[in-house]
Amino acid sequence: MEFYQQFVTEGYDENGVLNRFDIHCPEHFNFGYDIIDKIAEEEPNRRAMVWCNEHGEERSFTFGEMRELSNRAANLFLSYGIKKGDKVLLILKRHYQFWYAILALHKIGAVAIPATNLLMPKDIIYRMKAASISAVVVTGEDDVADRILEAQEAYNEPIKKFIVRGEKPGFISFDKEVPKASDHLDRILNDAEDDMLLYFTSGTTGYPKMVVHSYSYPLAHILTAKHWHNIDPDGLHLTVSETGWAKAAWGKIYGQWILRAGLFVYDFNKFVPEDLLEKIEKYKITTFCAPPTIFRFFIKEGMADYDVSSLKYVTVAGEALNLEVYKKFLEVTGLKVMEGFGQTETTLTVANLVGSQIKPGSMGKPTPLYNVDLVDGNCNSVKDGEVGEIVLRPRKDGSTIGIFKGYFRDPVLTQNVWRGGMYHTGDTAYRDEDGYFWYVGRTDDIIKSSGYRIGPFEIESVLMEHPAVLECAITGVPDEVRGQVVKATIVLTSKYKPSEELKKEIQEYVKHATAPYKYPRVIEFVDELPKTISGKIRRVEIRQQDAEQ
Repeated sequence: MEFYQQFVTEGYDENGVLNRFDIHCPEHFNFGYDIIDKIAEEEPNRRAMVWCNEHGEERSFTFGEMRELSNRAANLFLSYGIKKGDKVLLILKRHYQFWYAILALHKIGAVAIPATNLLMPKDIIYRMKAASISAVVVTGEDDVADRILEAQEAYNEPIKKFIVRGEKPGFISFDKEVPKASDHLDRILNDAEDDMLLYFTSGTTGYPKMVVHSYSYPLAHILTAKHWHNIDPDGLHLTVSETGWAKAAWGKIYGQWILRAGLFVYDFNKFVPEDLLEKIEKYKITTFCAPPTIFRFFIKEGMADYDVSSLKYVTVAGEALNLEVYKKFLEVTGLKVMEGFGQTETTLTVANLVGSQIKPGSMGKPTPLYNVDLVDGNCNSVKDGEVGEIVLRPRKDGSTIGIFKGYFRDPVLTQNVWRGGMYHTGDTAYRDEDGYFWYVGRTDDIIKSSGYRIGPFEIESVLMEHPAVLECAITGVPDEVRGQVVKATIVLTSKYKPSEELKKEIQEYVKHATAPYKYPRVIEFVDELPKTISGKIRRVEIRQQDAEQ
C-alpha cells in the first residue's frame, strides 16, 4: 500500500478517472509528525526539495533534514514562549526557511499566517490587529523588517520578531539560532479540527478576509497532487507561487510531500519568462503548475529556445485559462494544460482530473471530494446551459474536510457565504449537457447590456487570440440606452502601439469571433492592469475609475 492510501479511499470509473475520494483523518492528525517525520523515519535520504535563487545559490534538502530543521525551529519558537494557538506571521517569500518554519509551527500547534512581502505597513497593521499576532518570521530583504517595526508601533502589542537572511536590532536571527536548538522534540498533541493555518484573502473589494483551515486540511490536497498535478514521486514539481498565497499550500508543500515527491523552488524577485524556462530546462522539472499569466508570457514572448521536454504534465489555476493560450502551448509542447478551480477557502473543487477527456476552455467536472452545484439567486439549481453561482453543498457523509472552518472572528460573514445550507463561492459558470463547467466570472463582474447577461471571461478569451493583446480585462460602463456596454482595457504586446485603427481592428475581430452584442464598444489601452497583490485583475477598480471619470 502506498503511504498516502492510509488516509483515503479512492474509486475510479471505467476510464480510470477518479470518481470517489473519501478522507480518513486520524483524531490527532498533524502534517509535521504524521507525514514529514514518518517519511524521514522510513526514507531519511529521500529528496524533499531542490531550491535555487536568481543569484546562482542552490541547496537540496532531504526529508531527514526537514525533520531535524523543523524540530530545531520548533524548539526555538518554544524557547521564546510561542505556544499552541499563537498566531505567527510568515513573510518569507520563497526562501527555503519557510518550509521548516511552517512545519515547526504545525508541530507546536501555533497558527501559521503566510503573507506576501508586498504588504505595506498599513496592511501589516491590519493583519496584526485583526489576527492578534504574537510573533513574526520575516525576510531581511526588501525593507520588510522596517515595515514590521513601523507597523508594531501602531499595533502597540509585544511580538517576538525573527529574521532570516540578515540581522537587525530587535530581531532574533532565525538562521543563527535554529542550528543551536535541540533536534529532539516530543510530540505536542493537537486535535485534527484545531486551527492550523490562516490566510488573508486578496479579495477585489473590502478588507481581506481571514480564512481558517484545520489540521485536516493537508489531506484534501492528496487529490490536488495525485489526481490533478499528476505528481511523479521521483520527479520534481514546480508550482509558481510565492509562499504568502494559498496556492503555495496547493502546490508547494502538502499534497506533494504526502506523495513523497520532490519540490522545486525558484526563489526570485521579478518574474522573467526566460529565467523560469531556463530553470525548467536545467533542473528537468517533471510537473508544472502556474497561473494563466505565466503561460501567456511563455506563449506571447516566445519559448522556442528552451528545451522543456522534461515536462510530463502541466496544470493551471488562479484565473480561467484562455483557449488561445491552451492551443498554443499544446502546439509548442504537445502537452494539454489541465485546468482546475478552487479558492483559498477550499481545495480543488472543479477540475480536469488525470485521465479525463477534456474540453479545451472548460474548467472540467466537479471533483468527488465535494458536492458541487450551480444555483440562481434563490439558491435553486439551474438547468444545463444556464449561468449559476458555483456552490458546495454538504456531502452525504457530512464531511467538510478541505473546506475552511470559517472567517476568523467574523461569524456574520461566515454565515453569509454559508446561506441556504451551502457554501457560496461568488463565482459563476454554466454546465453543459456532458457535465463540464465553463467559467463565466465573479458574480459582481457580470455585465447586463440590452437585456443580455455577459460574462467577462468569454470576451477576454476571444481578445487573447488577437496577436496584439498581452493582457485584458472586460468590464461594463454605464450607457443611457443599453444600461451598460462592454469595455475592454488592454495591455498590448511589445510589437504593437495604441491607435484608433487598432481599436477598430480589435472590435471587428471580436464581432466575427463571438456574438456581435458582446463586442467592446469602448477600448482603452493601458501599460498595466490594476491587480490585487496576489496578481488577480481588479475589475472593480477599473469600474470605479470609469465612474469617477
